[in-house]
Amino acid sequence: MTFEVFPDQNICVIGLGYVGLTLAVAMADAGFNVAGVERRDDVVESLWQRKAHFWEPRLDQKLQRVMARRDLEVFTSPPPHFDADVYIITVGTPLGADGAARIDMAADAAAEVGKVMKDGALVILRSTVKLGTAREIVAPILDRSDKSYQLAVCPERTLEGRALLELNELPQIIGADDRMTRRRCQMLFNRLTPTTVALSSLEAAELVKLVDNTYRDVSFGFANEVAKLCSEAGLSAAEIIRAGKLGYPRTNVPMPGPVGGPCLEKDPHILVESARRFGVEMPVTRAARQTNEVQPKQIAAMARAASRSISAFSNHPTISLLGLAFKGVPATDDLRGSMAFPIYAALKDAFPDSTFRGFDPVVRPDVTESAFGFEAVRHFEEAFEGADIVFLLNNHVELQNLDLATATQRMSTPALVYDLWNMHDVAPDTLPAGVRFIALGREKMELA
Repeated sequence: MTFEVFPDQNICVIGLGYVGLTLAVAMADAGFNVAGVERRDDVVESLWQRKAHFWEPRLDQKLQRVMARRDLEVFTSPPPHFDADVYIITVGTPLGADGAARIDMAADAAAEVGKVMKDGALVILRSTVKLGTAREIVAPILDRSDKSYQLAVCPERTLEGRALLELNELPQIIGADDRMTRRRCQMLFNRLTPTTVALSSLEAAELVKLVDNTYRDVSFGFANEVAKLCSEAGLSAAEIIRAGKLGYPRTNVPMPGPVGGPCLEKDPHILVESARRFGVEMPVTRAARQTNEVQPKQIAAMARAASRSISAFSNHPTISLLGLAFKGVPATDDLRGSMAFPIYAALKDAFPDSTFRGFDPVVRPDVTESAFGFEAVRHFEEAFEGADIVFLLNNHVELQNLDLATATQRMSTPALVYDLWNMHDVAPDTLPAGVRFIALGREKMELA
């Protein structure tokens, strides 16, 4: 079938956050006519200037191209004049103060769609939601429009830092109750990616996203338990994990490290909430998430103990936090769910008379200062200059490639470097006198 006779050409994307904007740009770049809808005035203003409000490789260049061609236009509400064939809901679903998943934004988006959609519209829920949201929340709202429609769930699964690539590479999950709706979604997404995976129901697609992310969280939780054990036993978690995986296909334990981000910090909670509706408890999921959530306090306690073991260590330390985004590889400037926040909070309790500063290779200094409230330095050299403790919080490639032997010469003495991602193997005699190095899961071995 040629593009010219393809039935669904006009796409309306509701919500232009990370998921929505990358999808809208990718679809516009693939030849669709796309209307993007976003309520936040600052985001809309930035997009009207053809500038994305977050960093993602090649996003600004593609955004400028598709907006110049008018293949993508941005609005604050669904435009009545835009004759959309498909509506894709990509709004956020954060956890509320009670720990439960919020679906109010998805419900509001569905109500907006119901007001303007035409008969026969395809409505796709792409947000990460608890089980039953499409059928029990979105569908009844759309039903009130008294218009015919098709409803599907097509969860987003892209990796920040690779989103535009993965939208053209990853298999697209498609869940719907009938074959015709699934087929229509397949034709739509085949313009982006060659592979789609059709599931038998809305709920099956909702659950795929939750299971995928929770599996990763559980894996990291196990790795962090191993790290805690190895630290107490005077062993190296990095050595043990790497040795176990080398040439052995049945083990794939990840390296330990702080686990957060906009998905892993909340999706396990949404899965647990979904399961409880059916009287199912998920103790493994809950335990893994708790393990990852308590780790910042354990890191702060270990850093405090390490500093006390060093003679003449400052009672008023200057502490530099390097790598503030929630992950380093692929690089992103996203601070949502970053473990830098709870680690910073725990360190303030552990070192109440300390001075903090921070640096991230991607996050803008003004964003850092606004989000954390401490000084943002502009270079690695400034972060090490006069510091008593330096924390490597994520695994950005620039942190991996740091020449610690040179950088630590700028630190006060005595001093401490704490590598939370096991990026460096540092022999003590390669560092300046008085500078100690420890890494997550091998702290006591290196302090011995």
